[in-house]
Formats: sequence, structure tokens, C-alpha cells
Amino acid sequence: MSKTRVAIICGGRSSEHEISCISAGGILEGIDRNTYEPILIGISKEGNWVLLPNDYPLSIVNGALPHVYPNAPAVVADIAGLSSQGKNLDIDIVFPVLHGPYGEDGTIQGFCEMADIPYVGSGVLASSVAMDKSFAKPIFAAAGIKVAEGFVVTKEEWAKDKNACAKRIATLGYPVFVKPARGGSSRGTHKVHNADELEKAITDTHIFDRKAIVENAVIGKEIECAVLEFDGFPHASVVGEIKISDAFEFYDFEAKYLDGATSIELPAPIPADAFKDIQEKAVKAFIALGCAGLARVDFFYSANGEIIINELNTMPGFTPTSVFPKMWAASGKSYTQIISALLISALTRSNGVLGN
Repeated sequence: MSKTRVAIICGGRSSEHEISCISAGGILEGIDRNTYEPILIGISKEGNWVLLPNDYPLSIVNGALPHVYPNAPAVVADIAGLSSQGKNLDIDIVFPVLHGPYGEDGTIQGFCEMADIPYVGSGVLASSVAMDKSFAKPIFAAAGIKVAEGFVVTKEEWAKDKNACAKRIATLGYPVFVKPARGGSSRGTHKVHNADELEKAITDTHIFDRKAIVENAVIGKEIECAVLEFDGFPHASVVGEIKISDAFEFYDFEAKYLDGATSIELPAPIPADAFKDIQEKAVKAFIALGCAGLARVDFFYSANGEIIINELNTMPGFTPTSVFPKMWAASGKSYTQIISALLISALTRSNGVLGN
């Protein structure tokens, strides 16, 4: 019996290029080779698609993060599918383990829809909306899930009248968080303690996105829940609490990816009713956005017991040591089982425009 050919696509043009490569390395190691044949496709930071050998270095070596280099056979991606050196790669499923813009934002999902190739994860609209926190938040709020108070400050608004923007931000009360509306891995995210720190933070955030979200800083535990679709329904994992080293003030890029900077406590040490409520809200958020396959939903649990959704990631970090697989491991599903569940759901998903 022939194996199902899975294109694992990694790298990409976003600031999360390296994290995507590490995730792909994990999937390559964890995929069930008895059923699936992985084909590794890399996208360089310049946007070149290339065919990579399955032993391509995708791990952190001596602190150096992996990259996709364009000096490999080119891959042509068009509505006829994926081909290299004039030969169709006969891909059955795409696993786009791409984080951030051009990957997690509905763009590659749109390509797969056009090429009629099943793919892992959420469809075009859910991917796009989840990627832009300024659009996701009203949807969560409409579904009855509490969100942090805040608003968008665009690059144009800031350039036109900084004082008016600063006055409006002051109404939220300091500290505030300033983050890109469509960023990831906490790049360009700042905790701003007072008005003096505001300009530097907003200017930096605008490097990553012309839309900066300014939000009330929620004081509380950082709680995460993983959602995985299997047996035709989304299921919530055990809930975990992110523990951050004292060297970091919040869960920023370095805290997320430097060795030993963060850990996750599983299960989260919160009351049983809050635990269950977060699981229910994670699935509710998943359904509200129209997600498919997987998501990691991030919450704050405040000192007075409030549950506030922070964001939903449609393609969370997927290394074996990432939070998503860890939460499912604590829920009884191995890394290989998670990958298989995602590939099975990719073939049966029904949230494409044509119901494919």
C-alpha cells in the first residue's frame, strides 16, 4: 500500500522563520513513517520555495537557529500543485508549519484551496482573523469570552498626532502592553510602565506591523489550553500555566525560546471550576473563529478569578518541547498521535469554501 505523501512546509518570510524550521524538524522526527512519506519544502526569508533533503539541519546548534537557504532545487507552486525540476511531487496533504505572515494568516491556506490540496489546520478566514488580534477580539467578545480593554493605534495615526494617541492610551491606565496586531512569538511586544516609555515602544511595534494594539496590562497567571480536532470534534487539553524566569518581566520572544527561561506547569494550579471553564472557553473560541485541526488558546487568570482571552494561535509552535504537544502529552496523546490526528482531520475537514 502506497504511503500518503505529506509536504511539510517550513521557514517562510515572517520574523518567526527560525521557529518554523525547528517545528518542522520535530514533525519530521515524529511523523508515522509507516503511513506517511514526508517531503520537506523550505521557504527562504526572501520567499524562494526549495526542496530540502529530510536530513536538512533544523535544530538549534550551539545557540544558532536554523534557516532555509535558497541554494537547493527550486519548487514551483501553482494550481497544478507542487513540482520540482519538472516533476510533480504528488503531494497528498500539505502541513504548513509556518508561523506568522505568509503562513499562518490565510495566504498559504488560500494557495492550497486553489490547488485543491488538503492541508493541516484552519482555513483561509479563520487563519486570517486569528492572525489579526484587532479582528479576533470582537469575535471572542461576541461569543461571550472576556477580552482585555484596548484599541488599535496605526502608524499613520501615531505620525499625525502623537499627543492625541498618548492621551487616549493614558485612559487605559499604566502599565499597558503594546504589540503588533498581526505579530507572533511576542516580537515587537512591549510592556510600557509610563508615558515616557510609550514612544519608543510604539515606534518599535510599528516596525513589525502598521497596526499596534494597546491593551490594559492584565495582572494574573498566564494560562494556555491546546485544542485538537479528532473523531470529528474539537477537544481541549489539560490546562497549563506558563512560568517565566524572574529574569523576564513578561512572556517575550527571549523568554519563549531561550533555554530554561520558561516552563509550563501541568496541570495548572487553579481551581477546578476555572480549569473547566478555560477548557470550555478554548473550544468556544476555536468554534467562534471557525478553526480546524488545532489551536493554542492563551488566557489570563486574574487574581479575582476573571478569565480573559489573550489570543488564539492557529499554528502554534510544534517542536516536541513546545507548549502545544506538552499539553497533549499531559492529556494522553503522544507527539506522533497528534501529528496523525492532524493529518487525518486534514483529509476530512469541511471548512473550505466548497466544503471540501
